[in-house]
Amino acid sequence: MSDRTGVIPPHGGYRRLRSFQAAQAVYDATVVFCDRFLDRRSRTHDQMVQAARSGVQNIAEGSVASATSKKTELKLTGVARASLEELLLDYEDFLRQRGLLLWPKDDPRSLAVRQRYQSDQSDKSDPSDPYGIKTADPERAANTLICLVNQASYLLARQLESLERAFLSEGGITERLYRERRSRRGGPQA
Repeated sequence: MSDRTGVIPPHGGYRRLRSFQAAQAVYDATVVFCDRFLDRRSRTHDQMVQAARSGVQNIAEGSVASATSKKTELKLTGVARASLEELLLDYEDFLRQRGLLLWPKDDPRSLAVRQRYQSDQSDKSDPSDPYGIKTADPERAANTLICLVNQASYLLARQLESLERAFLSEGGITERLYRERRSRRGGPQA
């Protein structure tokens, strides 16, 4: 992350973003889930892992690109959210196609997963599997991941709103460069 201020703002601090952390937890758990419940040679296995990975990678890429293009940051953050939506549908399909229950949003089990995520009370005994996907039955594993994907998607929606507000109030690199040039020349600010 750059400490410099001015025309090129600080950028690249994606590891501190809660959306990145949530997407990374989804990616790690999706790899475990797919390896356990889907044929490793299947297209679905590959697609789900890639959708989860895309969520993480696009947040990082957008954050770094924000130095010179707020438009690119907005776009890539939106792509990250869309990738997670694709993954959400895959988990819902998994449950439906196997006749397993999709937990309602207000189900006590869904609420427990959300509470555990929000309070960061995940199982610290196995850092590679903080939500117990390695040992959960298929229904619990898929529903836990649906809850986590929804948390990540919610955070990305809020991040997109914040990015939009910042862009509308501050503009992009072109506008900042123009203002800086005008300022140095002593001309009126636009």
